[in-house]
Amino acid sequence: MTEEFDPAILALDRTLTEVKAGIWVGSEPTFTDRLSEAPEWLYEALGGDKEARARAMLERLLARCPGALVLRTLGRQYRDEPLPRWSYGLYQRRDGQPLWNGPPDPLAGGLGCTSEHCQAFASALLKAMRRSGWGLARVQEPVREPAAGLRLVLRLDGAEPAVDSARDPRLLRPSVHADAIPLSGLGDELAAEGQLLLLLRHRQLEGLEQPVAELELPAWPEVESFQEFLHLLAEAARETSLPGLLIGGFPPPVDETIAWTTLTPDPAVIEVNQAPAPDLTRFLAYNREVFAAASEVGLSAYRLHYNGTETDSGGGGQITLGGHSPAASPFLRHPRLLPRLIRYLTRHPCLSYWFGPEFLGSSSQSPRADEGVRDSFRELGLALERLESGASLEPERLWASLSPFLCDPSGNPHRSELNIEKLWNPYLPGRGCLGLVEFRALRMPPSPERATALAALLRAICALLVRRDPVPELKDWGDELHERFALPYYLRQDLEQVLADLEAGGLALPEPLSRRLLDARLREIGGLEVGGSRLQLSQALEFWPLVGDVASQESGGSRLMDSSSGRIQLLLRPGAEPELDPGRWILSCNGYRLRLRPDRDAEGPLRLLGIRYRRFQPQRGLHPGIPAQTPLQLVLSHPDLPQALLVSAHEWRPDQQPYSGLPADRLEAQCRRRERFVYRFIDTPPPVRDASPSAYGPYSFDLRRTAPAE
Repeated sequence: MTEEFDPAILALDRTLTEVKAGIWVGSEPTFTDRLSEAPEWLYEALGGDKEARARAMLERLLARCPGALVLRTLGRQYRDEPLPRWSYGLYQRRDGQPLWNGPPDPLAGGLGCTSEHCQAFASALLKAMRRSGWGLARVQEPVREPAAGLRLVLRLDGAEPAVDSARDPRLLRPSVHADAIPLSGLGDELAAEGQLLLLLRHRQLEGLEQPVAELELPAWPEVESFQEFLHLLAEAARETSLPGLLIGGFPPPVDETIAWTTLTPDPAVIEVNQAPAPDLTRFLAYNREVFAAASEVGLSAYRLHYNGTETDSGGGGQITLGGHSPAASPFLRHPRLLPRLIRYLTRHPCLSYWFGPEFLGSSSQSPRADEGVRDSFRELGLALERLESGASLEPERLWASLSPFLCDPSGNPHRSELNIEKLWNPYLPGRGCLGLVEFRALRMPPSPERATALAALLRAICALLVRRDPVPELKDWGDELHERFALPYYLRQDLEQVLADLEAGGLALPEPLSRRLLDARLREIGGLEVGGSRLQLSQALEFWPLVGDVASQESGGSRLMDSSSGRIQLLLRPGAEPELDPGRWILSCNGYRLRLRPDRDAEGPLRLLGIRYRRFQPQRGLHPGIPAQTPLQLVLSHPDLPQALLVSAHEWRPDQQPYSGLPADRLEAQCRRRERFVYRFIDTPPPVRDASPSAYGPYSFDLRRTAPAE
């Protein structure tokens, strides 16, 4: 597969280069310990061995990137957390040249030092900095600072820094790692005024016998002078034989010459904020490095459940598109690209659901623009019309026109299928105006190749939309969105149409990529041949609703979803020369007649239907009077056959016994899935009755509506 895949990626890169859209692509892969049921690997962001595993993973990445610099900057902080989460980063040059030749971080073998050694390093650093030509002054340390501490203010313009701490108490601020991030966001007021405050401390780290030298960075303004500073820093460290150096503080400056990758904690996973790549070839290489490092420390991109179901890591796998700089972003250079993309995503639900996580819909982490309030969707149509007719689209107007519609029903702009928080948002300090658009309706891909195929699809769609507008009007699917496109058959048809659009636009995805994108083996439940026809059961989508009246929601806690409903797809396809009249098959579920929907694809005629049912009865959720309706008992019969087929689709082991543990690997998980699909032939089919009309929809039969009244 790799022998076919890599040349296909190279070929597509050459094709996309001809469009000259300058589309860079980044991602946020997430990894979990699939064999652990500890809180930090199921639902908590912090705790246990998660930080140690992130450090081990960073060590593996650093071994693959000689000359890179380890930085310990600030991670996210939510309002119920007292301090920012940890964040480990790898800072390196994209051309492969070494960027750092100073002492290693303790993660990479760096050692502690004595207080006297740290003082010698501080003196050498002062001497090296004075030779730089920058403005330099030392701030008198507050009493609380250790004797080996150093507070140094730089001005890159050569002017004399102002270091009167009595007039400017910001010069005596504590470490940014010791304080909460302000509600307004992380900012460095001194750096914004041209004064760069450096803090050197002698600090004890857990696991080391001696304290280490720790340098805290300001918000450095640009890459060139930062690299010069790193050269001076390494020179002072070598001069004093400093055995290790921990560098933290504000995130470093980044441009097209720098790759900056971070590892941070999120609920159940370690999230890798991967450096964006200018093309798919490098995106694939980055992903292979990250996946390999995760595997070496026992982390996976997927999770295997007791009953054999395979899901993603639990943290998603977002992909971000932009340019090498904000001004170079294709969404700002081609301002009609974003409105076209919104219309295209709305027209093709496969881009929201085929690659989506288990939890989808209006209450999810990535709702579509048409899954919210109806009035808002109509207003979106007007906004897109206005943008299309405008003579010019400045970044400010583009963002302000569309941001109110790209959010979840509560107004949260981060929870949206298409996240434009960082496109040109003046209200997000430091990172709001980066020209970035993030695709969030994506589950974590199980392999680097699958991740790259998905990135290729999104990148090619944007390149196509730069050239032309194949969907000039906003499509309103209405109820079809969650009915028709809950079924994988229609999602696959929709994806094939997207691939056909790319081919018609001269941007066809090579077959090794499209094959991976169309692969739906994990959705298959089971199938078999009967009388020259084939019955196939597949996992369909279910859109879990939000359970209202939950106190924790008012305090900003977790939201309660009702995940007790499920949906499967039945597809009955006659062979090329069917032995029996295809129109006379009778199919029932739990004794109720099913009315299959006729359709046709490239292979010929078929009939299909979705079945909605109650998987289990939750302690708290919707419809408390509806019991579990599993296993589903499906009977397929034909008047010209002496026997009927009885299929039982179970959610758990058919004997209802507990599993011995989680599946050891994918093969064992597959065996557990297969044993839940049970069939046998019976001599006399049970009587079939019609359900109430409300149970029959155009695309699905709702078994829940057959539950007896209380």
